[in-house]
Amino acid sequence: MLAHCPELDALAGHVRSFAHMLTQLHGHQLPAWIEAATAADLPSLQRFARNLERDIDAVTAGRSQPWNSGVVEDHVNRIKMLKRQMFGRAGFELLRKRVLLYS
Repeated sequence: MLAHCPELDALAGHVRSFAHMLTQLHGHQLPAWIEAATAADLPSLQRFARNLERDIDAVTAGRSQPWNSGVVEDHVNRIKMLKRQMFGRAGFELLRKRVLLYS
């Protein structure tokens, strides 16, 4: 399929290099990747690269450091889900009990 569609082949190459950067913690390569992505004739990829460029320092640091906030984000997501399930039915005390129950 990639052989018949050069745009898709180019997009796949950019996605592979971005994935390699993410998994290998090579955040210092991000500015070069953004430059290559914006030079490509792929509007969706260009938009993605421009959005990354808005907060380049945070994205680069996040992809260069070995630690992350995934565990904390998981707990925040779980609490938000519990809160949405109870919407309009109870106050803080019930939310507190449900959060402690699921801990």
